[in-house]
Amino acid sequence: MHRQALLISLLLFLCGPFVTGARGQETRQPNITASLVAESSTPKAGSTVSVAILMQPKDGWHGYWKTPGDAGFPNEFNWTLPQGASVAPLRYPVPQRFLTNKLMNHVFYGDYALLTTVSIPAGLSMGSRLPLRIKARWLACTDRICVPEDAEFGAVLTVGDGQITTQSRARFDSWRQKLARPLGSDAAFAVSGNDVRLSIALPPSVDILGAWFFAETENAMSYNAPQKLTRQGDVVIVESVKPNFGFRMPDQLNGVLALKNGMGLELTAKPGAVAGQGGGQGWITILFSLGGAILGGLILNIMPCVFPIISLKALSLAKAGGDEQAARGDALAYTAGVILTCLALGGALLALRAGGVAVGWAFQLQDPRVILFLLLLSTAITLNLSGLFALSGFAGGDALAGKGGRVGSFWTGVLAAFVATPCTGPFMAAALGAALVLPVAAALAIFAGLGLGLALPFLAIAYIPALRARIPKPGGWMMTFQRWMAVPMALTSAALFWLLWRQTGQSGLMIATAVVVILALLLVVARKQRPFGLGLGSLLAGLVLLSAAASPILPKAGSNTALALAGAVPFSEAKLAAFRAGGRPVFLYFTADWCVSCKVNEKVAIDRAEVTASFKAKNAVIMVGDWSNGDPVISRFLESKGRSGVPLYLWYPKGTTEPEVLPQILTVSVLTGLQAGPDSE
Repeated sequence: MHRQALLISLLLFLCGPFVTGARGQETRQPNITASLVAESSTPKAGSTVSVAILMQPKDGWHGYWKTPGDAGFPNEFNWTLPQGASVAPLRYPVPQRFLTNKLMNHVFYGDYALLTTVSIPAGLSMGSRLPLRIKARWLACTDRICVPEDAEFGAVLTVGDGQITTQSRARFDSWRQKLARPLGSDAAFAVSGNDVRLSIALPPSVDILGAWFFAETENAMSYNAPQKLTRQGDVVIVESVKPNFGFRMPDQLNGVLALKNGMGLELTAKPGAVAGQGGGQGWITILFSLGGAILGGLILNIMPCVFPIISLKALSLAKAGGDEQAARGDALAYTAGVILTCLALGGALLALRAGGVAVGWAFQLQDPRVILFLLLLSTAITLNLSGLFALSGFAGGDALAGKGGRVGSFWTGVLAAFVATPCTGPFMAAALGAALVLPVAAALAIFAGLGLGLALPFLAIAYIPALRARIPKPGGWMMTFQRWMAVPMALTSAALFWLLWRQTGQSGLMIATAVVVILALLLVVARKQRPFGLGLGSLLAGLVLLSAAASPILPKAGSNTALALAGAVPFSEAKLAAFRAGGRPVFLYFTADWCVSCKVNEKVAIDRAEVTASFKAKNAVIMVGDWSNGDPVISRFLESKGRSGVPLYLWYPKGTTEPEVLPQILTVSVLTGLQAGPDSE
């Protein structure tokens, strides 16, 4: 099928001129109209001018990316320029996928513009004409037919003052925003058997929901093969297969990682190590990861949000005394609740990642609504442990000596595993990171191992009589112990308050505070109505309803991009000119959420106390340009500095006309050693 499609495309390409010629002088409207547009019709001599090849398909028709995919052929553009002029390579927007008859094509729907810059020769006099001509060939298709088309078109510019109208600027800015942006970070690829794996450095803040890698290097990946995207820390792993024919091991793999909202990152990958590749190490990796998960789950038992639950449940085991069968039954029920919950959370995590979502363990903490629910849950447990109300089948004190049984133990295990997610720490990163690149069965085994580690102390108490014998017998001291356990749970609530504030700001914090107060009042009323305890199921149902009622008015999580230094100002060319005119030095840097090297520089060099003090002593302004969403104003500024991507670090000393371009890898000494101006010592 693949070969047939390529053969048909080739025949169409070769026969296109003859088909056109057979129609004689018949005038026909092209299915894709092409034209050349310049941002300025009067560019300055010795400068550059942005131009766009504007492609406008009819309704139902589409054009192709520079690498068309399984079928089609690339566009051809042959330029005729004035003597001394030159043109840069074309830059394409982020393509879309078109799948038909198991063939994947890389296409554009609707109008699209291919951008480049033309360098104007120096020394030309004002009013000189600059004719630009293009002879082009392309393929226009619908979901049923394809037609090769060709045309000659161009524009005539006049050497002038380089002015750009507001309308033209806005038009080109809208096209710039659709271009794929240079990633600026390392990428690697490896081939093992029939698998192609690609490793892309990308911060966890970047959402990879629905992401797709468009390979520009031909015959390096099967275009129509499914792609699996997973995340391991600051790295995204793209897995696919190589083509069944024509495969060659390229020296480098070029392409675009398309993200949501039409955003794309242009990258070049070199041969190298990719996480999780190779089969010989599989079982060793799984066993080490499983051991790490069990150890991580064991350590979770002493974390503030889990310890009160498991310690009180352990005391309920102690009440079984010599009834070994009852103790073991409760322990197994608790273990089943823990492991099943870990498997459910792990399965949901793997399913989301299979869909391209950038999530990790405790992924639910990225959603303020889930944070609110966990906050209400931890608050309810705190109030329960402090004696405000009784939670039957769970609490300490009298309830520990009362009813509950194996059903209560099971739901206690569910609760312990669920509330453990905010307490996960660095000691679990390796095991869980490995789970995200292992096969599903192995990954689920690691999540089950995490649950087993969490349940191990409970199992040990149940199955080792000597340990159970060392636990003091039930008595009045248990109520005191229960009250003390309210303290770490209250700290967990405080941490969730802080996290919600960081995500939603002051308004979110006020809403959460109001909801917590309402919860406390409702629990007081429930205690009067049900003095012998509130069922765990009833409590959870109430918490879900309360958090669901508050969720619509809860603000969404804010942007992950923040100004790294205190007092930093957002980039503006007008502000930059004003600060320079006022004689103040300016440190200007451009960053993006998806730029790993940007984030590393911010952490290790820019956001440091000594750097802040140094800039303050120089009376310097720190200005930040956030290019996360492809701000066209920043795009133009980067182009004016000969850059197409970030990071870019500029230092403007006072009294100078041109900035000093700093290295892309910063150190504290580089920033503190900057001179404020010509009169600096």
